[in-house]
Amino acid sequence: MLDFVSDKEIYRKVICEMVPAAKRFVWIGTSDLKDMYVEMNGKMVPFLKELDALIQRKVLVRLLHAKEPGENFRKDFDKFPMLWKYMERACCPRVHFKCIVVDGRIVYTGSANITGAGIGAKSDNRRNFESGIITDEPRLVEKVMQQFDEVWLGKHCATCGRKEFCGDRIDKM
Repeated sequence: MLDFVSDKEIYRKVICEMVPAAKRFVWIGTSDLKDMYVEMNGKMVPFLKELDALIQRKVLVRLLHAKEPGENFRKDFDKFPMLWKYMERACCPRVHFKCIVVDGRIVYTGSANITGAGIGAKSDNRRNFESGIITDEPRLVEKVMQQFDEVWLGKHCATCGRKEFCGDRIDKM
């Protein structure tokens, strides 16, 4: 399967279908990270609540982002102690890719950041114009996972020219 998705369709297929179906792990890569709200059980809740629910089901959640999130995100994050303890997180100022990998079997990769205007539940007249692909094609899934994993494991840290902007040095974790 190789599917082009855009705008609200990204939210519906990735956030509402792919992520909640995770059984083993979810890897999220984004350059921008804000307090994003999603529909869950008929209510609008922070996406962090969805991630908390995954962790409670023993799904590994990894978050790789380029800069520290805003105050509203941090306030919501503080409401979910399971995230403090079990969500794996790394910050690299060079990350500009956006991807969500579910169980190593399906990926979204495209332009949408983990923000309300990017991939969240914003109304049609307030959201960004975004596009990407969803695929379960093994070669493409492997390539997206390889890029994520190389950054996650600090492959580029030794020769990085932006260390002065790196708050959480991956190679120091």
